[in-house]
Amino acid sequence: MNIAIDGPAGAGKSSIAKLVAKEMDFIYVDTGAMFRAMAYYFLSSGIDTQDEEAVSAGCPSIRIRIEYQEGVQHIFLNDTDVSSEIRKEEVGKNASVVAKYPEVRTKLLELQRAMAAENNVIMDGRDIGTVVLPDAEAKIFLTASSRVRAERRYKELTEKGEDCDLDRIEADIIARDEQDMNREIAPLRAADDAVLVDTSYMTIPEVVAAIRGIAESKR
Repeated sequence: MNIAIDGPAGAGKSSIAKLVAKEMDFIYVDTGAMFRAMAYYFLSSGIDTQDEEAVSAGCPSIRIRIEYQEGVQHIFLNDTDVSSEIRKEEVGKNASVVAKYPEVRTKLLELQRAMAAENNVIMDGRDIGTVVLPDAEAKIFLTASSRVRAERRYKELTEKGEDCDLDRIEADIIARDEQDMNREIAPLRAADDAVLVDTSYMTIPEVVAAIRGIAESKR
């Protein structure tokens, strides 16, 4: 069985998907982390992420795999564990930039579909239900207001000791939404048969229960 979760940045897709996967004993495929790993490769290699030709030329040199060690997900880029590095703000912004390039998406699409064909998976991203897994049994579009998403991100960053501005974070989120929804390749949108779940005023257990309920009803 395949569960597809789509939605904008900061909606909590990854956190929720991990919890649902654990409860249902599914494999969690973190597509966002895979795109971040791609972006990290280009940034660390001095490749301008705005240069599509240069990015496309660099794709064949990239190998990405996901491993679980003692229940914790690790992302390996060319055999180097980059799980921490790819979570930086700069990497996240550039992941959204490179995600619009056909060569980048093609690079990851085959691997993602192969994993879904062989396992019960829950996968989250921007176009899982519309492009990557169009035949997924359960599709959810997870969202929240831009302010709520900014507040969540602000709390996360300040707890790490980082100095940040709430209004700036929200402005970045709104700009990223605009970019994701208007890109030419696989824009962010809800699949026609997706169930909308707005998490703005829901607790994490409530969201997990809602998604699990949707999935169980599709079995």
